[in-house]
Amino acid sequence: MQLYLRDALHDDIEQLVALVLGGKLTIDEDDQLFLDDYADALDEIDSTDGSYLLVAELGGRIVGMLQLITFRHFQHRGGRCAEIESMHVIDDERGRGIGGRLLGYAVSRAKDLGCYRIQLTSNANRADAHRFYEAHEFEHTHNGYKRYLDLDWTPTRSASRRRPADGRVPV
Repeated sequence: MQLYLRDALHDDIEQLVALVLGGKLTIDEDDQLFLDDYADALDEIDSTDGSYLLVAELGGRIVGMLQLITFRHFQHRGGRCAEIESMHVIDDERGRGIGGRLLGYAVSRAKDLGCYRIQLTSNANRADAHRFYEAHEFEHTHNGYKRYLDLDWTPTRSASRRRPADGRVPV
């Protein structure tokens, strides 16, 4: 079967959300019941210069994804940087080279966009992911920090269209 690396499409959203949920270490705000919010996010990603949601497709099935964000950096004489977020490969396809090809595709896209550096963060509890990134020429150079803001963000569009447990969408 041929592996295809491409930009995400709206038809991919349900599979992408399932992929994100399958790779979660903790329960948070991701929920398959809010597909319209993911559709809104994909629309914004698609309409934002330098922002891409890349997928790996195998036999019509989404088996991997990552978000590539490029931006102008003030340092390095104003060069462009790239950042990878939310990289996931479906459990039953790990170890088959899909993640490496997807990561290579993102690096190639970053180079094509004129980026001098590509960076990513990985949860401190993901030792296998750390070995994977290091095997693909990423160096552990920094410690990362996060601060969650006290923001009451509530999904707007999907709240009225939650899918019940039986999967039917109210009309």
